[in-house]
Amino acid sequence: MRLSDFDYELPPACIAQEPAPERDHARLLVHERETDRTRHRRVCDLAEFLRPGDLLVLNDTRVLRSRLFARRASGGRVEFLLLEPAPDSDRAWTALVHPARRLQVGERLELEGAPITMLLRARGRNPDGSAAMEWSVELEESPGVAVDAALVMERAGHVPLPPYVERPADALDGARYQTVYAASPGAVAAPTAGLHFTPELLTRLEGLGVRRATLTLHVGPGTFQPVKNERVEEHRLRAERYELSPATVDAVQTTRARGGRVVAVGTTVVRTLESCVDAGGELVPGRGSTDLFLRPGARFRVVDALLTNFHLPRSTLLMLVCAFAGRERVLRLYHEAIELGYRFYSYGDAMLLL
Repeated sequence: MRLSDFDYELPPACIAQEPAPERDHARLLVHERETDRTRHRRVCDLAEFLRPGDLLVLNDTRVLRSRLFARRASGGRVEFLLLEPAPDSDRAWTALVHPARRLQVGERLELEGAPITMLLRARGRNPDGSAAMEWSVELEESPGVAVDAALVMERAGHVPLPPYVERPADALDGARYQTVYAASPGAVAAPTAGLHFTPELLTRLEGLGVRRATLTLHVGPGTFQPVKNERVEEHRLRAERYELSPATVDAVQTTRARGGRVVAVGTTVVRTLESCVDAGGELVPGRGSTDLFLRPGARFRVVDALLTNFHLPRSTLLMLVCAFAGRERVLRLYHEAIELGYRFYSYGDAMLLL
């Protein structure tokens, strides 16, 4: 497959810069694969398309306030996006750094926005990182005295909005760039399909007999990692940490046994479920990291339906959706959504593929 096979033109005006006024009032393009029928609704109309006995599977990862700003001794401002704890230290984190060209190993920078003085020390480029701007860093209260990174992020961190949201994060983003059921801290980007749900919508669906289960996949920077190989098969996804509980596996198996559908809320849920199928075709619980790259030709052994946002051209997320519903069909639906003024990407509208 060629990378250009997954391209489409998107007018910049279609890229959502703000969330919908109400989470579940985002538009919803509903497409039935078997009949090739498309309808246009709102997310709050989901009950019209889900059935008693269906299972919604949600990603309960919680987005960290992982964007930090620091000053060099010269006064230059540097941005750090903390990604995850470094594997070789109980004090260090891997981070994307910009600008990184003049940073020196062992340099200390003063963190902005902290209620107490904290220093950030660049330990050096992560030898396992594929990006030249990836470093390993430590947060310190004073030289040699480490500070809990989670506490620092809560006090001085900013919401890590994706790069296509061309404005600084504000107070509203602190709530809206987070699902209402977020529970497990660790993501640097939101599982955006879940942003559309409200507690009231979840309760309404539950009252109609739609069951609910959760898993965790901590969305990492691979979400925004561009595919640079023209041959799609040569691309390698950056691994992301996941956890799938026995309770969720039981819920999936019970749903299947009763003839219900497993409805994945977002591509992260799809990747987690499909990563946890053993050699015998059985879904098994566990935790670990997955670099599963689902593209056309892939088999889906767990997921029956998918709720997802509209994704960037040439992205692995678009390729996953094309694998699920067919490349030509998905690109046709994208063109229809553009013509009808749907809003795209993280704060945009949604698509339900049945």
